[in-house]
Amino acid sequence: MASPTIGVFALQGDVREHLHVLRALGARTLAVRRPEELEQCDGLVLPGGESTTMYKLARAFDLFDPLVERIAGGMPTFGTCAGMIMLADRIEDGIAGQETLGGLDITVRRNAFGRQVDSFEGPLQFDGFDAPVRGVFIRAPWVEEVGDDVEVLATIPSGQAAGRIVAVRQQHLMATSFHPEVGTDDRIHRYFVDLVSQS
Repeated sequence: MASPTIGVFALQGDVREHLHVLRALGARTLAVRRPEELEQCDGLVLPGGESTTMYKLARAFDLFDPLVERIAGGMPTFGTCAGMIMLADRIEDGIAGQETLGGLDITVRRNAFGRQVDSFEGPLQFDGFDAPVRGVFIRAPWVEEVGDDVEVLATIPSGQAAGRIVAVRQQHLMATSFHPEVGTDDRIHRYFVDLVSQS
């Protein structure tokens, strides 16, 4: 099969880092700002950023409804940090009227680990990987609850947040609370590229 075309939602957030990792893995990439660009994608990454700004910009650029349709229609989509919030069906501590694209049967809590000064990183055991991944958490959400069809891929191993869910997958959708595009470990992106290729 030809390399899949994977878009990165590019109206807000850490877009370049995701594009860089995906290109290095051999995927064709596209910065997605308009519905016409979304139509060319086999899969999509929703990056970290500010979830409230992301949904408002998606509305302003007429991208919100096409995104909802493609995600509901089975397009593999990977959300990181704010992208996890965008994919969640339910939000705790959202702003009034905050919308999500939905699709993942999870409840997320915004800024669950605290403010920017509470950002941290540490090793996480990720389901299916032999060695831990480095989780970089920046004003990150966590998953409060998951539906029956959602696989938990990683949890916080220790400390006050021990056991909190920080990576999930439900069929063609996956999400992490942390930023796997930071650093040199490309295994989570490779996992997603494989998911897109198999769809």
